[in-house]
Amino acid sequence: MTSETIRHNGARMSDILNGKGGLVLGTAGHIDHGKTTLVRALTGIETDRLTEEKKRGISIDLGFAHLTLPDQRRVALIDVPGHERFIKNMLAGVGGIDAVLLVVAADEGVKPQTREHFDICRLLGVTRGLVALTKIDSVRQESIAAATSQVQALCAGSFLEGAPVIPVSAHSGQGLDALRTSLATLSSSIPGRSTSGFARLPVDRSFTMQGFGTVVTGTLWSGELKTGDTVELHPLRERFRIRGLQVHGKPVASSAAGQRTAVNLVGVEAHQIRRGFVLAPPETFETTQIVDTRLEWLDAKYATRSRQTLHLHIGTSETMADVRLIQTVTPAQTLSRVSVREPLLILPGDRFVLRIPNATIAGGFVIDAFPPIRLTRAKTAERLKTLAEADDMARVELLVAESAQGRRLANLMRLTGWTQPKIRQLAEANPRLILYEAGQRIVSSTWLAQKRQQVIKWLEAFHASNPAAKGAPTHQIRSVLMSGVEPGITDFILQNIPQIRVEGELVALTQHQAQLNPEEIRARDRIEQIYRDAGFQPPSMQDALANGGIAPARARAILEALVKDGKLVRIAPDMIFHGSVLVHIRKSLASQKGRRFSVPDFKSWTQISRKYAIPLLEYLDRQHVTRRDGDMRIVL
Repeated sequence: MTSETIRHNGARMSDILNGKGGLVLGTAGHIDHGKTTLVRALTGIETDRLTEEKKRGISIDLGFAHLTLPDQRRVALIDVPGHERFIKNMLAGVGGIDAVLLVVAADEGVKPQTREHFDICRLLGVTRGLVALTKIDSVRQESIAAATSQVQALCAGSFLEGAPVIPVSAHSGQGLDALRTSLATLSSSIPGRSTSGFARLPVDRSFTMQGFGTVVTGTLWSGELKTGDTVELHPLRERFRIRGLQVHGKPVASSAAGQRTAVNLVGVEAHQIRRGFVLAPPETFETTQIVDTRLEWLDAKYATRSRQTLHLHIGTSETMADVRLIQTVTPAQTLSRVSVREPLLILPGDRFVLRIPNATIAGGFVIDAFPPIRLTRAKTAERLKTLAEADDMARVELLVAESAQGRRLANLMRLTGWTQPKIRQLAEANPRLILYEAGQRIVSSTWLAQKRQQVIKWLEAFHASNPAAKGAPTHQIRSVLMSGVEPGITDFILQNIPQIRVEGELVALTQHQAQLNPEEIRARDRIEQIYRDAGFQPPSMQDALANGGIAPARARAILEALVKDGKLVRIAPDMIFHGSVLVHIRKSLASQKGRRFSVPDFKSWTQISRKYAIPLLEYLDRQHVTRRDGDMRIVL
């Protein structure tokens, strides 16, 4: 994508691309108030590209242009249609703007779409802008004054209160220099968007360009895109490579947050992508269909309805949504659950608008994009109020505390939209959170302390009931105390507890020493003697326990202690030899280094059956005393 002469639907590529991080400016205003004419006068670019637009003389879809200001800053201009029938197209354009250029014709003043566009910008969280009073060459001064007064009344108490109202004529050029100067002042007051977050580009247009293939355009909301990157297209969840990028009609190696960007994708057809899809990094985000929100209602009668189906506009997408009241905050504000009909990539903080077929009735922001759905309404409302007021650190803390065993970093990235370094930094700065590095997980320090205290209390009871045991098997602690907890987290819980010690698969209180009563001492000696006397043909573990002279459960603990001490050696799950037998075999083989022998040879030497010979030889292989070589073995 290099030629300035390449056209799409009659527009040059340079007309399609616009923006240089820092300021994306959207027009707003009533139909036929001169938005497109004003953009053309400012930029020299005709944003009405469709044949129908040219035929009817009105904007139907989004138009794009760019402008170089007197201070050499570049501004991306998104020209939106003013007709009420095309509000959905207007909404697809204003979701990513930094500021609004509200256009009001001096001969008509504030009209219905002026008010609706203004309300939409306010609901979407636009905080900066200015007003252009157009067509001043066709009216008297009194009309200009009256229109100015109407605009000021409309903007009173809003983000546009006190904003410049600049009289202009796109035909004569009067006021255009003043408008450019005001745009430069506005642009310099808006900080550039950070590129440290994840890239997210809502698609507002997809088309095929000859010689390049599929091209999608949109405003890059956050992060950075680079030529050669692989991106994931939501909600398709398919990955494609970026062949090329353009900004201002010129190829670039990378595109930054706040820039109008054209992305040339490899491996996908333009018809597979539609407005509302989102480009993002692979394996980072998931789509959702249920979000919890805070809404502001333009008409309070809608706020009181417990359930209603409305049109949702978020980013560049439009879909039907079921809106359910959770709690009324004020007569015009509610906490509400919004369920959309199709999966969307939505993150906390995203703003949106709700409409009925011919009017905008509400807007708001997402508090939680993946809310728990089994809470009561009262608990849900309490949780949402906490989340809505929480800073970043508090949000991570709440999300971690809600999960029984903390949350993986990847899960927190999906829930917050934040990068892993940011989440790590927030966790490390919070004494109430613990980063479990090996498990890539953050847990609550309170939960961790509670679990560790449970382990200590349980071990106290275990030692009281099993004084002869050196410790409790780790698997027993997992079964009793760690149901549902991942094995790695269990190990993490058991680490660094001063009051306990972990020895292999046994866990014990630090001060615990195995204590046997006289009966248990006799049983220990009896069990050991049983195996010593059996030599190369040991009994089954069941038989040995039955002859221990005490209850099998107590005898098992004693047997395991003998194995732990090395007095007995388990060579198979149900086969144990006395340690002296293994010592004798090792000594006998040590003098035969390099000798090859068969299983029959080994049976002849030891006078044991195959039942014992095979497990013994396999044990010796594992201990690197011997090595199997086909049907033979070699003494190492």
